[in-house]
Amino acid sequence: MAADVLVEAEGLAKVHRAGGVRAVDGVDFRISRGEAFGFLGPNGAGKSTTMRMIACVSPPSGGRLRVLGLDPVRDGSSVRARIGVVPQDDALDNELSVQENLVIYGRYFGLSRRQARDKAVQLLDFAQLNDKAGAKVAALSGGMRRRLTIARSLVNDPEILLLDEPTTGLDPQARHVLWDRLFRLKQDGVTLILTTHYMDEAEQLCDRLVVMDKGTIAAEGSPRELIERYVTREVLELRLPPGAPPPRPSTLVERVEVLPDRVLLYTEDGEAALAKANADGAEPITALVRRATLEDVFLRLTGRSLVE
Repeated sequence: MAADVLVEAEGLAKVHRAGGVRAVDGVDFRISRGEAFGFLGPNGAGKSTTMRMIACVSPPSGGRLRVLGLDPVRDGSSVRARIGVVPQDDALDNELSVQENLVIYGRYFGLSRRQARDKAVQLLDFAQLNDKAGAKVAALSGGMRRRLTIARSLVNDPEILLLDEPTTGLDPQARHVLWDRLFRLKQDGVTLILTTHYMDEAEQLCDRLVVMDKGTIAAEGSPRELIERYVTREVLELRLPPGAPPPRPSTLVERVEVLPDRVLLYTEDGEAALAKANADGAEPITALVRRATLEDVFLRLTGRSLVE
């Protein structure tokens, strides 16, 4: 494995014993040092299962996986000592103070009491929780708890930080604060690997990502590459009166998607497509021209049907 490749998977598979379900079905990917790499996909796509294999808590059923040049099954303890994990659930000790959560976690990694206290002070500053050092965790807001969970995952100065849905349930302000903290970590050379359901988060944070669906990888690339590859530069959204037919196809529109509440026209020039639709007799209630996003890519690759 090349020195700058920290995670490499070839034909990686995971079959759950209960029912023989192939949660991950032969995926290939490589993650380089200093990257922010994302796994996107609907529920049940295999994202979290892949993350658990990288984190050395779920052994692969097949294929090859190397993390930091090591075998996660044979060298699991060595790998875990060099990575940090931010799970979906915070799993903090509510009865302890913010600082105590950091100090005790540092002791788990073999830090002396003085080293653990010094590290806690550094991480409190990083997470902007200095004024909450003595507060009980139970009194923290959701955004503060997530920042504390990320700070705790950095106690061992990890080379790789795994983040499973890091901002789920947070308000926009808290999400942006967390994005800033994660961007700082990337600048400091930490490799970030994350799953998220927020497409704007993936566009903001990820250098590269894969879109997973039914245990396989449907697409891989940077957010901009995927948008250019799978959708047009702009999308025209039209809300039409009940019963009104959708606009006729034209040379200006690459694809038309009819939804229950609106019609999407994928085009390189939204204003020109709108003018053509109006000239053809369309009388939309509202019309919106917007740039195409990663969400358009995601929905094209995985569909709009809800997966339970």
